[in-house]
Amino acid sequence: MKNILLKLLIILSFGSCDENSPNDNLDSNSYSLSTKTILIEQSLDNNNLIIRPVIIQTPDVIDTSKSYPIVFAFHGRGGNNNSWVNHLINYTNSGEFIGIYPQGYLESWNLGPEPSNANDVEFINLIVDELQNYDNLNFDKMYAIGTSNGSGMVNKLAIETNHFKAIAPIASQLIESLPLLDSTNPVSVLQVNGAADTTIPIDGGPRLGHIFLDAYESAELWATKFNCSQNANIIMLGQDTLYVFDSCENEKEIRYLRIEDGGHNLPLHILFQDVWEFFQRF
Repeated sequence: MKNILLKLLIILSFGSCDENSPNDNLDSNSYSLSTKTILIEQSLDNNNLIIRPVIIQTPDVIDTSKSYPIVFAFHGRGGNNNSWVNHLINYTNSGEFIGIYPQGYLESWNLGPEPSNANDVEFINLIVDELQNYDNLNFDKMYAIGTSNGSGMVNKLAIETNHFKAIAPIASQLIESLPLLDSTNPVSVLQVNGAADTTIPIDGGPRLGHIFLDAYESAELWATKFNCSQNANIIMLGQDTLYVFDSCENEKEIRYLRIEDGGHNLPLHILFQDVWEFFQRF
């Protein structure tokens, strides 16, 4: 495996520019939380070095007596990490959690046939390691949400790491090339799909270089993996349907929300209230 080098190269505060040398940062035992962008240097398989930005979004005033939950948010293919700032700013401003928004290399997350050839699991591991240097973070309350290609990345991280207590894959489902593993740790899942999605159809099949599972089958696989109740509780929410697999290992829960008139671009500013309420239970 190629060596990966992590450096904190520069800190950019929103609204101003504050440059710190790497040596200045290394002299301190810990960093104070503030809204900023950190830049992480990563080595690709061809030994090329790339610099990847990660937004840290915080309230203006940090309560130093508090240990904040952490929410990672992953953009879709062709998107960027700035898109999450406005979606989640009300939550971060009010101190509900600290937002962590990584940038996909070549505006994508490497699940196989994407433009990116970066090792994104190692990239997230590096970010988590870097966050250990900050005060007032609660690593026992770490969660992840993603949309489309970012949703696939969230699934991959839940399968291959134990970083997150709960995840919310939005507008995508599991793919055949990323099966659940024996080593996959129990995690709570809130999967949301639009029944009218033509980009990643709810019924699954070959799209975008992947073979997607049926959305219900995807949720059912998570539930089976974690020994949840075999039959989902079905809750009608107007014309939409919520499937709940409870009684899982480690008090986890699998939920699948089918939005009947939803397409691929689901309203995150509305959905996230339900996502955050779900996260807070774990």
